[in-house]
Amino acid sequence: MGLELPILWLSILMFGGLGVLLLLGLPMAFCTGSLAVLFLFLFGNSAMLNMLPSRVFPFMTDYQLSAVPLFIFMAAILEKAGIIEELFDVVYKWLGGLKGGLASATVISCTLLAAMVGVVGATEVTMGMIALPAMLRRNYDAKLACGSLLAGGTLGILIPPSVMAIVYAVVAQQSLGELLIGSVFPGLLLSGMYVAYVTARCYINPKLGPALPPNERIAFAQKLKLLRRTFMPILLILLVLGVIFMGIATPVEAAGIGTFGAFIVCAAHRRLTWDTIREASVATLKATAMVMWIFFGATMFVGFFILKGGQNFVAETILGTGLAPYGVLVLMMIILFVLGMFLDWVGILLLTVPIFLPILKTLEFGGTFGLAGVAPEDVPLWYGVIFMVNMQMAFLSPPFGYSLFYLKSVAPPEISMATIFRSAVPFLCLQAIGVGLCIVFPSIVLWLPKVMYGGN
Repeated sequence: MGLELPILWLSILMFGGLGVLLLLGLPMAFCTGSLAVLFLFLFGNSAMLNMLPSRVFPFMTDYQLSAVPLFIFMAAILEKAGIIEELFDVVYKWLGGLKGGLASATVISCTLLAAMVGVVGATEVTMGMIALPAMLRRNYDAKLACGSLLAGGTLGILIPPSVMAIVYAVVAQQSLGELLIGSVFPGLLLSGMYVAYVTARCYINPKLGPALPPNERIAFAQKLKLLRRTFMPILLILLVLGVIFMGIATPVEAAGIGTFGAFIVCAAHRRLTWDTIREASVATLKATAMVMWIFFGATMFVGFFILKGGQNFVAETILGTGLAPYGVLVLMMIILFVLGMFLDWVGILLLTVPIFLPILKTLEFGGTFGLAGVAPEDVPLWYGVIFMVNMQMAFLSPPFGYSLFYLKSVAPPEISMATIFRSAVPFLCLQAIGVGLCIVFPSIVLWLPKVMYGGN
């Protein structure tokens, strides 16, 4: 038998210890895994040792998780194929004549890329190398240019195919197809909000985002010719999402189809070489290994916490606040936002979803302001999409938002870290509004899955 400790002190020790190790700069996967083993030894018993194989093995053999390396590999291949540069070139030549057109083109290009790759890092870095210098050369406000890049890049974790959706579906035992379909409208809503914000600010103050000079604009006939360059990327998007939405293939099979399609696109651009394949494979291996190690460590950490009564303790603490169901949900959103300042989304998902989701399932969401509520069976899907919208803020929230550092790594020297931090603030507010809209109007999330799945 291990030592006995009240759950309050055990919670403080576990999460306090995790915070200390993370502040020391240790990788999250090894922080959670080593703490789980340590606390199992000190406070567990022989029966709890079964948790090691019983929690890790199902993840190692989960069929849906095989979509993760496939989508990451698809993203890596498309990045090498130069698709990102071509898409931005086409979109900005269409919109460059408008005030703020380059910033809007950046957001729209990121939206299209999100529908192909589902990975934030590749989009953020490559677009940062292409779009940011283009905007700065044309005297765009640095904060507006950086902000549109940051916000557009984060759409990769929401718009399908999304790696985050795959991980959430596995942890929450939710239909991946429904989750991918449910995230379409929220993703497009946020993209539209970013474009509307950029456009409005530039028309109020044209100095923030001047239109391209007339001599750099092209005729409408030339714009139509440019669209030919978007044919294969758009076809790939329609192929991957179409086979999922029409029920022709599972998301995992669609990932395989998309990866094969990415090879064809890369070959069509004459960039399919052994070096390209090797570099994409190594990048996929590194990213997948990181995700899986975080999986193993965090699931052990949370599993031990739940076995010691942590889930009941958190539930009683949250429900003990006396908040109404929507108040509980808002409190959880605030907790997720704060965690997003320090942890990456994989860790937050694996640490919180197993604890928060069972609490939400016990609550009744009857609607706000006289609007429609959420049926109990729809709560996991609804919360999953809200969670993903919230996690976009984790990529932008200082001090450790990943997108902030992705952009800094490729930004010109005159763009300081403080400028990048300040540029994220307005878009963080837009993302918070997006979370609020999905909570108040749940049909934004639920309508399309009900239509596609016949009301199930």
